[in-house]
Amino acid sequence: MALELSGKVMLVLSEQTGTGKNGQWSKQDFVIETEEQFPRKVCFSAWGDKVLLVRALKPGSSVRISFNVESREFNGKWYTDLRVWKIESSEQASRSAIHEPETGVGLEPLLPGETEESGDNDLPF
Repeated sequence: MALELSGKVMLVLSEQTGTGKNGQWSKQDFVIETEEQFPRKVCFSAWGDKVLLVRALKPGSSVRISFNVESREFNGKWYTDLRVWKIESSEQASRSAIHEPETGVGLEPLLPGETEESGDNDLPF
């Protein structure tokens, strides 16, 4: 499942590295705040060579993030990652929007008269 989200970079966390069964790995998390009526903070993870993209981020800059949602089980608990595969500055995003048609990848559109809060939501919060 590929999604996109835009916002301002709030925080870039420290890079994490280690060794696993597949060799060396590196990961870096960062937080953006969406630019909606009710802004939300979202933490993303960049793995491997995508860490280089995160190093260039500066707090306060506007970005568009392309990511996949992935969950995994460990010791009976489930963990969900928002794994980044593309980061564009808002300037890059606006230029590509002029030259490339919208792919339709992203969040489901709302019906006329529907708000985010009024849609069907199975979550208890």
